[in-house]
Amino acid sequence: MSGAPRELPDLKNHPALRAPETKAVFKALETPGAPTRLVGGTVRNALLGEPVKDIDMASVLTPDRVTQKAEAAGLKVVPTGIGHGTVTIVAHGQPVEVTTLRADVETDGRRATIRYTEDWAEDAGRRDFTMNALYCDADGNLFDPLGGIGDLQARKVRFIGDAEDRIREDYLRILRFFRFFAFYGHGRPDAAGLKACVRLKSGMDVLSAERIWSELKRILEAPDPARAMLWMRTTEVLQRVLPESWGIDSIHTLIAAEQAEGWLPDPLLRLQSIMPPRADRIDAMSERLKLAKSETARLSEWATIDQVAADISDDALAARLYRDGPQPLRDRFQLAFAKALGEGNDDACQGLRSRLAFIEGWQKPEFPVTGKDLMLLGHEPGPAMGELLAALEEQWIESGFTLSRETLLKDVREGL
Repeated sequence: MSGAPRELPDLKNHPALRAPETKAVFKALETPGAPTRLVGGTVRNALLGEPVKDIDMASVLTPDRVTQKAEAAGLKVVPTGIGHGTVTIVAHGQPVEVTTLRADVETDGRRATIRYTEDWAEDAGRRDFTMNALYCDADGNLFDPLGGIGDLQARKVRFIGDAEDRIREDYLRILRFFRFFAFYGHGRPDAAGLKACVRLKSGMDVLSAERIWSELKRILEAPDPARAMLWMRTTEVLQRVLPESWGIDSIHTLIAAEQAEGWLPDPLLRLQSIMPPRADRIDAMSERLKLAKSETARLSEWATIDQVAADISDDALAARLYRDGPQPLRDRFQLAFAKALGEGNDDACQGLRSRLAFIEGWQKPEFPVTGKDLMLLGHEPGPAMGELLAALEEQWIESGFTLSRETLLKDVREGL
């Protein structure tokens, strides 16, 4: 984006405002002198033309009044965050979060003690970035107490007030700063925010592993996180939260490959591109960041799988797919394709593209022999029968999955 700041749309007829659940909640909470407004990411994304995934509202009404009025209108209310002033209203089958205006009383870098307020500017002042301190009423009228619209137009991710004060309230905001820059930023990051992140990055040590990994993964999900990750590395924030990384150079070629081939952003594949395929580093990172079992398994399989040649034949690739599963092979080939693309090696790209297409079209065949078949031939359940089944399965794989059940059992009868 360059030139004059972009013109922002009129929200009066935006789908988020016209959605039946939005209209129902606005109507239920309508109270003279106690307005309710859309807030935060709902307004930000609507103004940017980005998808609005969640409907969030802020209200002068306290949670008990929100609950009373919503239930009086026949809507279901769930106290999802009552300790922080938040309830979820279910309207037309969709959740709408409503949070009472708040001000921080005390913070410790991870969580805050709050009090309710009726001052919209005070509520805005406790938020992280100016582009998230935007409000919109039921008629589409914007309320911008802190100049967030100008920053949004300029794609500038700017902390509200003093950047260091905002970070000390919650050190996760350092990672959020880079995440928002990855999704919405333009040009260089805000200098004051960047300096504050550098000075206070050690504060991230108090954060839980789950919160750190959640933010890292969301950064990696951005359409193009390369610039944000470059600044994370420059400020040594990346090294602080991901010391196992060996650098970010390869993520540029991977993103280029995604764009060239139409691959969807894959945060784990992007993580692989900046990690060495070493089981010890994968184990250390997975334990430290408390990755999900499925995430750890995928990374471990990618790191430990035997090397596979780019020109592997269809039959050999089918056998590898059967033994290893498609995911680690797909990961290896996609990263190899990105490397070849970055090197301008068109022949290698064509071959790898063919291998990836083969993987996408491959369907796992079903081994035709079961333990029951062997029992009918007089074999007893146990380790010996398991070894026999494994030997038959290996014979079947080596045949290109062509040996029939009858042929395999005939070999058993003849004393295989």
